[in-house]
Amino acid sequence: MLLLGGTSEIGLAVAAKFAATHPLRVVLAARPSDRLAAAAARLRELGCAVSTLAFDARAPQTHAEVVDKAFADGDLDVVVVAFGVLGDQEKAWTDLDAALELAEVNYTAAVSVGVLVGRRLADQGHGSLVALSSVAGERARRSNFVYGSTKAGMDAFYSGLTEALRPSGVHVAVIRPGFVHTKMTEGLKPAPLSVTPEQVADVVVDAVRTRRELAWAPAPLRFVMSVLRHVPRPIFRRLPV
Repeated sequence: MLLLGGTSEIGLAVAAKFAATHPLRVVLAARPSDRLAAAAARLRELGCAVSTLAFDARAPQTHAEVVDKAFADGDLDVVVVAFGVLGDQEKAWTDLDAALELAEVNYTAAVSVGVLVGRRLADQGHGSLVALSSVAGERARRSNFVYGSTKAGMDAFYSGLTEALRPSGVHVAVIRPGFVHTKMTEGLKPAPLSVTPEQVADVVVDAVRTRRELAWAPAPLRFVMSVLRHVPRPIFRRLPV
């Protein structure tokens, strides 16, 4: 398993779920830090064989080398694209650097690794590529439209990649969580139907095992977002979302 975003709480929960049922080789790709070392140690305690790679989402010129190293020890059955930034939503639409960081990490980098990993999985003829998207990308809201726009682009790319890679035997799953209780959302008011990283991980593991291509976490968000997508704009802008 390759976890791009090796300190992601959701990604690590996914690895732990898989490790609970069978031996697992995990490659954690993230910026070197104490958090990365701790993540590796935690998975080793669960019996995983763990290696780490230095990965910077904002350095796309290095992504090919990272992906090559990740596949150097053999085929990978599961790759999870789990990195991302939430940012300061008010700053994001008024500060160019803040807006570019969101775009480069959440969209450009996700496309970069998607192309590279998709090629490698197609060459091996099997495997699952999981993209952690967000319900925020399903309809732009005033409260987080910059973040939402980056997730909308990511979601569209991986939804298309689902179709492009299917003939090669590669499975792509787009997972759309709602509010997740993580360090990234700490201090924010939880939205209705909020979930934990472990609950999202359950959805991811089920999607991989059943080869499901699109899933919401939790499942009822599918119906909530279906309604919100069709609310007329004059009404939608008055909703407390």
